[in-house]
Amino acid sequence: MPPETLSFFEKVYEVAKKIPYGRVTSYGAIAKYLGAGKSARIVGYAMNGSHGKDVPAHRVVNRKGLLTGKHHFEGTNLMQQLLENEGVTVVENQIQNLESVYWDPVKEL
Repeated sequence: MPPETLSFFEKVYEVAKKIPYGRVTSYGAIAKYLGAGKSARIVGYAMNGSHGKDVPAHRVVNRKGLLTGKHHFEGTNLMQQLLENEGVTVVENQIQNLESVYWDPVKEL
């Protein structure tokens, strides 16, 4: 990967590490915070590559609160289990009460 891609991934990881316990954010919110509003998919690629980097990737969902990244976690329901362990309610791969657990880095950082 080109160095600029890696540095963007590192920036994504730094934002993701700041997501509070029991809260979630979206790929698009991280992209917007980093000044790359149309790069939500690239943020998703970064999350896919975050294994072993101490990044709470389970706290990043799509804008509707769907666990679209769940296939990149070991086990069938690991992403959901990690979120539920933090008190986030998930039903059929959907965060419940998204507005109450949503963390927006643009407003919070």
